[in-house]
Amino acid sequence: MTDNILIIGGSGQIGSELTLSLRKNYGDANVFATDIRQPPKGVIENGQFHLLDALDEKRLGHFVTRYKITQIYHLAAILSGSAEKVHLQAWDINMRSLINVLKISNEVGIKKIFWPSSIAVFGKTTPKDKTPQLTIMEPNTIYGISKLAGERWNEYYYNRFRVDVRSIRYPGLISYKAEAGGGTSDYAVEIFYDAVKAGKYECFLREDTILPMMFMPDAVRASLELMETDSSKLSVHSSYNLNAISFSPGELAGEIKKDVPDFVIEYKPDFRQVIADSWPRSIDDSVARKDWGWKHEYGLKELVEIMLREIKKKSL
Repeated sequence: MTDNILIIGGSGQIGSELTLSLRKNYGDANVFATDIRQPPKGVIENGQFHLLDALDEKRLGHFVTRYKITQIYHLAAILSGSAEKVHLQAWDINMRSLINVLKISNEVGIKKIFWPSSIAVFGKTTPKDKTPQLTIMEPNTIYGISKLAGERWNEYYYNRFRVDVRSIRYPGLISYKAEAGGGTSDYAVEIFYDAVKAGKYECFLREDTILPMMFMPDAVRASLELMETDSSKLSVHSSYNLNAISFSPGELAGEIKKDVPDFVIEYKPDFRQVIADSWPRSIDDSVARKDWGWKHEYGLKELVEIMLREIKKKSL
């Protein structure tokens, strides 16, 4: 029987690209993208899209039953920078939506769930370099707290009810297909648009702030590979560390200047600097590499070349 896949948060940065990849793998008719807002053109034109609020447990359950859903990708969340401005609302949205998905999945027998965690689960007391899979986790942001709590709910539902939840602790994600969504690492998306359109950028982090980053095609591929891996090979049921490249705004600006020589960057750190300072500089993802063969493809040079080329095309 063909899987029917529900994507919650299909209009977002990750969701819009995962939707297109899943449609290629499972067919347009079997992938149901949903969100509380309208999606990018490609998502709505090339397959099914429905307005759906994951906080509405009754409607979510009805949707899952009506369309005979077998897999759920739950991507909806308020990200780190935005969450600090509406912390109680962010907690409610991030947590209640996940619990609704876990509860319904257990009740109807969903085969697999994908839910993204984040490097925000780490904190100031976590080792900064090559942060291990198992380590001290004391997040000091509402986004990080909600993601850490979500990881514990995932493992609880796996151990108690054998609900197959799979998760990745995403680093900062960079994409030219969707606009930045309010995350602390989003300078690494905004900088390309401003470099192309204005030749200058005002960065909200210090020049030397090193963070783990990943090009979106690697993140999408990692998510799909994890979901396709036989459950017997998976040793982590909270969330897997995932790594690709680490760099600072200064290093990124230097690479951009190779293509845009007159590019100017100014540094004016804001409240997001405190968040970034609590996150790792690099991640040890050896468990993911051992369990399901994870390996990133894109380095900084390739990422910058593609981002500038594609954003220039969009600006024409």
